[in-house]
Amino acid sequence: MKKPPLSLSPLKSKAELTASGIENLVRSMLQKHRTPFMIIKRCQLERQFERFRKALPEVTPFYAVKANPHPKILRTFLKLGAGFDVASAAEMKHVLKLGAPSDRIIFAHTIKTPEDIVTARRRRVRMMTFDNESELYKIAKHFPRARVLVRIKVANSGSVVELSLKFGADPDQAAYLLEKARSLGLIPFGVSFHVGSQSKNTENYLQAIELAADIFEAARDRDIRLKVLDIGGGFPIQHFDNEIGVNFERMASQIRQSLKNHFSRDVRFIAEPGRFLAGPAGILVTQVIGRAFRNNKNYYYLNDGVYQDFSGMVFDHCRYEFKTLRRGQKILSTLAGPTCDSFDTLALNAEIPELYVGDAVYVKNIGAYSSASAVPGFNGFDPAKLLVV
Repeated sequence: MKKPPLSLSPLKSKAELTASGIENLVRSMLQKHRTPFMIIKRCQLERQFERFRKALPEVTPFYAVKANPHPKILRTFLKLGAGFDVASAAEMKHVLKLGAPSDRIIFAHTIKTPEDIVTARRRRVRMMTFDNESELYKIAKHFPRARVLVRIKVANSGSVVELSLKFGADPDQAAYLLEKARSLGLIPFGVSFHVGSQSKNTENYLQAIELAADIFEAARDRDIRLKVLDIGGGFPIQHFDNEIGVNFERMASQIRQSLKNHFSRDVRFIAEPGRFLAGPAGILVTQVIGRAFRNNKNYYYLNDGVYQDFSGMVFDHCRYEFKTLRRGQKILSTLAGPTCDSFDTLALNAEIPELYVGDAVYVKNIGAYSSASAVPGFNGFDPAKLLVV
């Protein structure tokens, strides 16, 4: 079958101009780099950071390193004044090596190895979270005078990933745990919560803020003056062009008002955005390496899959919008990754034009929880090269 030429349709709107700009970027990068590759737009990283600061000016963002730990991404946020949320000594060393001050790092994992706690002490990363009494004994043994925030269990209703299933102390135990921390020679420093990943339900945040305010008051009754409230991450982004139900500015406005209503001005607010800051900056570009006709549908095999940069479909329960550089009638088609595992299937009913071997298929808003959790070299296929532009 003769492969028809690619064509561009005329532009008619601002949205199409934006789409055209992305297409032109993809075309340009295809001329210089072999697929698969992931483009990270630095201007988008900066835009998302400023968007967060504008909507929540009282809240300091501590970028969640696990979302995407690429050094150029971390340096961008470091220059913008972000702090960093790390979950291990390895992540801690990574950001410190890039020049992050130790007082702009929170060790935000409630279960830490003794070795990692020792590393935090030696590197003077004093702020860390906990959610159980056993962890307090461990921290007290290896890092006396550490500043500890009790992470509480809060509602995760409507979130894509419910993190309170695994982490968080019962709120009615929080004041006791903070008092226990003080008795062990630690510094009770604040309260932390996480409403779950990709949370579109603002009520989760509002309820959690009220619970935290009650704990601050209960701590004061025990002569404990807490200084920090960590409202976690989970701030949602759009993965599809026409996706509804995602309005960060409206959500942030309600969060900001709730913080103002429940806390005094001497309380410091921090957050742990990861996906919100890095996700919209990423564009993954793949190519068709094979095609077939199966189950009465076109079936396309790409050179990137769930074991590589589409790993977020498994570990992050994420769904993506597949785009091509071709025009024409869109047909329900199946997209699969390159490995010899049938599990490596990306979409059973993607609406795309007919494609040919060598055609590009790309995905926007994939800068977080994708390349970060990719498996290096599974079945001999490496993850995408990451390009910061």
